[in-house]
Amino acid sequence: MQRRTVEPRPGWQRTVEEQGLVYPLTRHPDGTLRPYWDESAYYVFTLEEVEALEETVEELHRMCLAAAHLVATGRLADLGITDPRVAAAVTEAWHRRTELPSVYGRFDLRYDGTGPAKLLEYNADTPTSLVEAASPQWFWMEERFPGADQWNSLHERLVAAWKKQAPLLPPGSPLYFAHSTADELGEDLMTVAYLKETAEQAGLDTAFLPVEDIGFDRLSGRFVDHRLRFIRSCFKLYPWEWLTTDRFAGHVLDTLDNGGGTGTTMWIEPAWKMLLSNKALLAVLWELYPGHPNLLPAYLDGPRELATTTGYVAKPLLGREGAGVTIHERAADPVVPVPPDEPHCYQQLAPLPAFDGNHVVLGAWVVEDEPAGLGIRESHGLITDEYARFVPHVIL
Repeated sequence: MQRRTVEPRPGWQRTVEEQGLVYPLTRHPDGTLRPYWDESAYYVFTLEEVEALEETVEELHRMCLAAAHLVATGRLADLGITDPRVAAAVTEAWHRRTELPSVYGRFDLRYDGTGPAKLLEYNADTPTSLVEAASPQWFWMEERFPGADQWNSLHERLVAAWKKQAPLLPPGSPLYFAHSTADELGEDLMTVAYLKETAEQAGLDTAFLPVEDIGFDRLSGRFVDHRLRFIRSCFKLYPWEWLTTDRFAGHVLDTLDNGGGTGTTMWIEPAWKMLLSNKALLAVLWELYPGHPNLLPAYLDGPRELATTTGYVAKPLLGREGAGVTIHERAADPVVPVPPDEPHCYQQLAPLPAFDGNHVVLGAWVVEDEPAGLGIRESHGLITDEYARFVPHVIL
């Protein structure tokens, strides 16, 4: 694994915009615009490295599914799932998971090319940075390094996944694709539009609908679009923890189609993804697989020995883009932390590796149950936040 610099292509901004990346620049707090898509550098991997990472991701995914034993042991409260109706929905969805479409997820890994990759978190419900990993990155490689390769079968696997899962979708309605208009940047819209395109290439009838435009028809007891058509199935880039707590939550639970044929609306990703998109999963994995080379020690009841040995990172159980994450260095006599207002997971501090001063995190994609590709983000600090940059990669 190496970081190399290269001169960006003339007109790169327009090029990546035409390839689906609608926000090639990021506005920083000082008002300046800086590249989000950064092709002034790229990462090089050997085939052996990528094959090892693929094996790691495959094993981590298998371990995460095993960690969903929380359902069988009645420990959903560890994930902050305390509402009995939500717990029942998640439990039923887990037991019927073979009947429910589940498309994709993204593992965030710490890796520097010299040791085993370490799991930082699993974005299993609403992961983004998909478009840049699947499309502009591939075309950049074909233009700059013809004959090279890339860990990137995202597009083909997504199309194949929709084809395979089409029989699971309720008939008589298009598959809706929804995102929240509260996303001012356009990242969610871009992701949903791309996934809609892959579903169309798989032969599915699709429709687009902002989450805010979804209505509920009280006479029929069903969700409807702006033309009052029934919504039988919907891919939503809208977290389950919002879907089950906003003002429509009761209707969502009343009409939820979990593959049993009793509900009227099937949501993708399915409700059982709440088991995997929660930072508490990190502590459950360490409990099940203590000492595993691809895991970092993690706990739910406090940092324990991490406070005086390695330091730790406190992560809210729910969140994205590094929001609410705090870093605590090792201390010989640490101050007892004040219990936070919301539950946290305490994970061993493993600082992101720095290449030329850039802290890098690997985003390894899974489509259905198979490793599917890699996206790399760089940041100036140890927390990968909304100001991170996407940097392409090649296998040489």
